[in-house]
Amino acid sequence: QVQLVESGGGLVQPGGSLRLSCAVFGTIFSTYNMGWYRQAPGKQRELVALDTSGGRSHYADSVKGRFTISRDVAKNMVYLQMNSLKAEDTAVYFCRAQGDDGAPSRDFWGQGTQVTVSS
Repeated sequence: QVQLVESGGGLVQPGGSLRLSCAVFGTIFSTYNMGWYRQAPGKQRELVALDTSGGRSHYADSVKGRFTISRDVAKNMVYLQMNSLKAEDTAVYFCRAQGDDGAPSRDFWGQGTQVTVSS
């Protein structure tokens, strides 16, 4: 059973930084695309950053230049470094592991971690 466990959320002031972590259990995730998503109250869940199994990264326009996704294969960890945080970044952030073959059986989500940006 694949499990994803996020950590690192919290309260931060505008302009501050946070690093989210996602621990992946139960699989070797080198054949997964790893993504960070977020969902703000009353809004749909949206993709924030994606790291493909082929080593390419993609970012939502709203976070380009501020957020960085990375993975540590040896530790089975994925990270999201968030800098210059804004109030509009406030949301629950979710980690997702999606098999690079697109198989529905290889699509897993974490439970989410709250990020609140406020003074």
